[in-house]
This record gives sequence, structure tokens and C-alpha cells, in this order.
Amino acid sequence: MFDTATLNTPIASTAPPRATAPASPRSQTFDIDCTLSYQVNGPSDFLFQIHALDGMDQQVLNESLVITPPLPQHIYADPTLHHRFLRLHADAGRLELKYTARVLRTPLPVDLNALEVPIAELPDALMHNLNPTRYCESDHLGQAAQKIFADLPRGYARVQSVVDWIHANVEYRVGSSQATTTARDVFVQRAGVCRDFAHLGVTFCRALNIPARLVVGYANFDEPPPDFHAVFEAWIGGRWVMFDATRMSPIDELVRVATGRDAKDVAFATIFGPATMTAMSPVIKQVG
Repeated sequence: MFDTATLNTPIASTAPPRATAPASPRSQTFDIDCTLSYQVNGPSDFLFQIHALDGMDQQVLNESLVITPPLPQHIYADPTLHHRFLRLHADAGRLELKYTARVLRTPLPVDLNALEVPIAELPDALMHNLNPTRYCESDHLGQAAQKIFADLPRGYARVQSVVDWIHANVEYRVGSSQATTTARDVFVQRAGVCRDFAHLGVTFCRALNIPARLVVGYANFDEPPPDFHAVFEAWIGGRWVMFDATRMSPIDELVRVATGRDAKDVAFATIFGPATMTAMSPVIKQVG
């Protein structure tokens, strides 16, 4: 059922610079140009998360949203993490959203010696990031996580070993997973897409008593075609640190949209009604 040849073997870190934030990152400015198109076949409601987060290590310098046809819209922010939601109601016909923004990102330096924080010292608000969730069954993968990673030095290096193991043992394969695929499924089938890599990273960290969460944002990568990108964050050294086991895009160039416990919290679009997406193009370009 499992690949026992690799189950017990931690992977030495070989992450290229594009997969991890540099020790002294610099501020960079990015332009976002995101277009989503839908065919609506009857009255439908939409919940979108496409706005760049204005906060944490990034600042939205300007932004605009054009909806065709013009429709009443309601935007509200998560009360804790402050990512934004857009609510729309549309009747039958074509629907297009075009969101543009200029975002300044200033990542914090990475402390390669950051330590894991004992559970007794964790802030109350982080405790739920230790729990298993629908897509991140850390209770089911706890034994595997302990077998692979328990004896490694605790801290940044152990989380990086989690990332390296996933990259070495899980194949990035478009079409290998679906909306219901969980971290346990990915661990068994050893294939997935970015959200599957991130879910497995979150799950292993939680199984090791390291708070972890999913992050979705705009990223620039050569292939596959433009899409939203999922990575994960682990709480080490007293703050959240971002990791990407796919190594598809420079981690310090991801512009955050939303953060959550797993994919159900950070979907870029949730549709209630008979509507189908016909095209998407979430493009990001560095401009400074």
C-alpha cells in the first residue's frame, strides 16, 4: 500500500533558491490581472476570493474590479485573517469578472535556525491549526509522520525536510486528483497538484505538533497554464513561515489571496446554482 523503501528515509534538503525565501528578501512590486468567465444557466450565487490581501507582508497599492454585466456586489473581510470575499447574484447569461491590482510584497527574512514552539507556549488563536480537518487528516497520518520525521532536529530544518520528502516522493500530475482528494489519498497514490502538495505538508506538520495552514495566491510559473497557486505555512520561531513543496514558483513572489485550515476555506470561487466556469486567467507579473 505504501512505498516502504522511502517511508523511513528523510530527504536531505536540496531545495533550489526559487523554492524557499532568501535569507535577506527584498521588496518587489507585482501587477495582478485576473479574468474569470462563467456561463450561468439560471439564478446563481457566487462567493469569490480573488482580491489580493492587504496586510501581513504585502500592501495593495491600487486595485479595480469590473463585472460584466454590471451587478450589485458585496465585499467583506474575514474578521481574523482579513482576506476578502466577494458575493454576487447573477441570472442566466454570461458573467465575467476582471480584477486588477498592483501589490508591494516585502517578505520577512527567513531564520534557518528557527525553533518549533512547544504546544504549551502557542497562542490560543493557533490551536485549531493543530487539528485534523477534512482534507488534512493528521490523525490518520500521524504514525507515518512520526516514522519519517520524528528523529530529525526540530525547527525550520524539520519542516524543510517535510517539504523535501513531499517533493521527492509525490509526482506533480495534472488530473491526478479531484475536489474530494485528501492528504491521505495523496500519500497513498503519490501524485497530485499544488493543493495536494500543500495539504500533505500541512498534515505532516500538524502530525508533528507544528501548527500549519494553507495559503492560496497569485504566482508566476512556466507550466501548467496560469492558475491560482497553493502553498502552506508552518508556525516556527514564533511566526508563520511559507513553504512550497512543488518548487514551481519563487516562494517570496507569491501574492497572498487567502489563508485557511485547508482548501475548503480558500476556494477562489464557490458557486450556488447552475453555473459553469468557461475560462480563467489569473496572471501575475513583476514590475519592480
